[in-house]
Amino acid sequence: MSVQTTTTTGTSPATTVQFPPDFVWGMATASYQIEGAVAEDGRTPSIWDTFSRIPGAVLGGDTGDVACEHYHRMPADVALLADLGATSYRFSVAWPRVRPDAGPVNPAGLAFYDRLVDELLSHGIAPWLTLYHWDLPQVLEDAGGWTNRDTAHRFVEYAVSVHEALGDRVPTWTTLNEPWCSAFLGYSAGHHAPGRQEGAAGLVAGHHLLLAHGLATQELRSRGADRLGLSLNLTVPDPSDPADPVDVDAARRIDGLHNRFFLDPIFRGAYPADVLEDTAGLTWQDRPWLDAVRDGDLDVISAPIDVLGVNYYHGNEVSGHPRTDVVGIGADHPARVALSPFPGSEHVTFPSRGLPLTAMGWEIQPEGLHRLLRRLHDDYPHLPIHLTETGAAFDDRLDEQGRVHDPDRIAFLDSYLRAVHRAIEEGVDVRGFYQWSFCDNFEWAFGYAKRFGLVHVDYATQRRTPKSSAHWYAELARTGVLPAPEDAAD
Repeated sequence: MSVQTTTTTGTSPATTVQFPPDFVWGMATASYQIEGAVAEDGRTPSIWDTFSRIPGAVLGGDTGDVACEHYHRMPADVALLADLGATSYRFSVAWPRVRPDAGPVNPAGLAFYDRLVDELLSHGIAPWLTLYHWDLPQVLEDAGGWTNRDTAHRFVEYAVSVHEALGDRVPTWTTLNEPWCSAFLGYSAGHHAPGRQEGAAGLVAGHHLLLAHGLATQELRSRGADRLGLSLNLTVPDPSDPADPVDVDAARRIDGLHNRFFLDPIFRGAYPADVLEDTAGLTWQDRPWLDAVRDGDLDVISAPIDVLGVNYYHGNEVSGHPRTDVVGIGADHPARVALSPFPGSEHVTFPSRGLPLTAMGWEIQPEGLHRLLRRLHDDYPHLPIHLTETGAAFDDRLDEQGRVHDPDRIAFLDSYLRAVHRAIEEGVDVRGFYQWSFCDNFEWAFGYAKRFGLVHVDYATQRRTPKSSAHWYAELARTGVLPAPEDAAD
């Protein structure tokens, strides 16, 4: 694999473009970020309930206890989704609500998702279900979490429970959302729940997450599911100096741990040889991390899938040298001591390229999305791709008239969608786009300080106010036409 270093714009010219008539226009959320009601109807704690109560773990001491009260406001939220033109809604199921303490099925918790699916269908919105968006039952973490191989088997039990209840009405099933975050932010760096800072434990957790995906894919396939996949957050690493072997090696390392650690086992049935070499000396609990990989595991992990979800927010310039002009990877808030989520490559830095930033401190890089989509098309099987997450946080505020004008978000989405459109024109099979997020919500370690939503949420009153971007996106969803920027501003 060679890391590309082109710097073309990667977007369609700033003219009106037409998306395919069957292109899916979606919005996305996650259970812990919006539902609230964390102790109602039998739900038991997740790792995020526990982590958010560690002093300093979440900015402002915020928790998801109330969040957006979606658990109680779901019908009105679905009606708003329909008003805003969504043709699909990607949501996640809370494992500790469906199987509290990873035990027997909880009918009251499962009933919420039953009602949600029916509500979506009654509004003509296709459900897209994610089984795991990071809220592992705390009782499983107490037994080792994703570093415990048994957790993969408990995940299959949970997946079957959800499929038995909803499989007749939900067409698309995502096993995992962003396993890189679950593994490396959760177990290597401690930026995310469960907050463990154990280096090679992230590699072990990553393998068990992939094993859980493969086992659940096989089991749900045997039960009649015919549209299965997972969502990977992928990056585009460019060496700071393409002529410097140290920087080139750093970009290779990040590509290996962030992208190919997941893509290659799923599509090629093997971990990348260079990643194995980079991490060969790493141990966890006094044993090589590779001891977690057993005979037959990679055959399970590479079980065929039907759709690939891609989450992309930005790429990175990458250096193997110490640098002070760095940008954050966006996982940890500034008040916490950040550890590297890249075991064996902790020396790598991420210099700023001077690009415009979102409120998360992430560089806005649409051309990276175009290159990523082309790479997936060129290097891996030609599966249908959906952009299951992209979006941007900005400092949105209600004005004196009670409106939220967010032209920066419109410009962001316009540029990223032009990158998608260019890839489609070049033959990449991209079939949908899911804006993150439907509404402002609990943004993990940043609490409620960052707003990604098309819909503004006043957390004191729970009032929903569609932003200018929501109306822009609704028109795009209804017509499939991305207007020229000057037209969008009118």
